[in-house]
Amino acid sequence: MTHPTLLVIAHGSRDPRHAATVHALTERVRAERPGLRVETAFLEFNAPSVPRVLERLAAQGADEVVALPLLLTRAFHAKTDIPLVLREARARLPRLRIRQADVLGPSPLLNATLGRRLREAGARPGDLPRTGLVLASAGSTDPEAIAVIAEIARELRHTGWCAVRPAFASALLPRTEDAVRELRAEGVDRVAVAPYVIAPGRLPDRIAAGAEAAGADVLADVLGPAPELARLLLKRFDEARLPVGASLSA
Repeated sequence: MTHPTLLVIAHGSRDPRHAATVHALTERVRAERPGLRVETAFLEFNAPSVPRVLERLAAQGADEVVALPLLLTRAFHAKTDIPLVLREARARLPRLRIRQADVLGPSPLLNATLGRRLREAGARPGDLPRTGLVLASAGSTDPEAIAVIAEIARELRHTGWCAVRPAFASALLPRTEDAVRELRAEGVDRVAVAPYVIAPGRLPDRIAAGAEAAGADVLADVLGPAPELARLLLKRFDEARLPVGASLSA
């Protein structure tokens, strides 16, 4: 093979909706760039595993793979789990060149996907000046990941929302329901909740339950296989192939 393979690495989940969403996203990536070989692997819970896919690619004659973490922030999985799996694969498969692409966020394309999901859920541009937004992520103990979520919330505040609050489904506070109630207590007329997660599962369900329990007016869907997200995967793939120090235009 002369062209590198894009290997999308998802975390995996016992919830079958997770893998179905990941596969729908990779199908959209294939449609965006015909001719690019796109494979999917999971860290846990789902098959195929990362080592199994890399071994199969090597056996089929692949010589280069770009491993792309399907993650929104640089936390434990991006910094530890995936690099370890890839190092072990390089040792076993020395003829296969494996590059690790960057995580997906932050990116204007992710913010555009959030906007798409909010509009689909009923958030109207004319309502934004009286609507507070809860940016609900899965949560992390990694300071870099926490800082990224806080920065995205600040950026969204400048797009018309009267207030934006981050919330977390695990690891950190506030929870989604607490952030919704805080906005209500501050006199915000309407509250929208945007899950900053890619696929359905236990933590997104927790976000949705919190939004409903606190009476949020709008609850967006997960990011899912949106066209903006597919384009972002291809952007990270292209960036990983650039010489050191080079960059793509936004």
